[in-house]
Amino acid sequence: MFTTLRDEGGTPLDHVTMALGWDPATRPRWFGRHRKDIDLNAAALLFAADRLVDVVYHEQLSSTDGAVRLHGDSLTGEDEGDDEIITLDLTRIPAEVTTVLFLITCYTGQTFEQIANAYCRLIDSAAGTQIARYDLTGGGDHTGLVLGRVRRTDGLWRFDAVGKGVQARHPVEAIPLLGAYVG
Repeated sequence: MFTTLRDEGGTPLDHVTMALGWDPATRPRWFGRHRKDIDLNAAALLFAADRLVDVVYHEQLSSTDGAVRLHGDSLTGEDEGDDEIITLDLTRIPAEVTTVLFLITCYTGQTFEQIANAYCRLIDSAAGTQIARYDLTGGGDHTGLVLGRVRRTDGLWRFDAVGKGVQARHPVEAIPLLGAYVG
């Protein structure tokens, strides 16, 4: 199932946002025990067919051309609302890029079963309207998730939901596991 990225009037979208949110780990009230923070990471991996050409994640906040940007890295999920945001300027993505894959990993190693109120959403940046929203809590015993991909087909961008778990705590660990979702 895919969604062609168009506004309510049918015009192709130029700007899309992927937003990730979650709640921080709860601290037990009894003495001496502490749970470590939950650090989810949003990433966008840019592919030309099946070849990785660029990555945007917490260690590289912008694609080489600036068309894809991660606006900060939340280490705990403590803020209200969206904790990590990736924006795509679809008009500036190089013609060789055919797929932008959205990946979420848990750097601190918790599985999605252990993370409270985790969600991800895709937004029409210009209008501020939500295109899709996914509840990630209880989503399995994996530490990474291939959320979906924005693909260029016949000159138009479309979004395909994927929703497949991977065992990766860092985007670099996930790269060898992504072949089935690109190309």
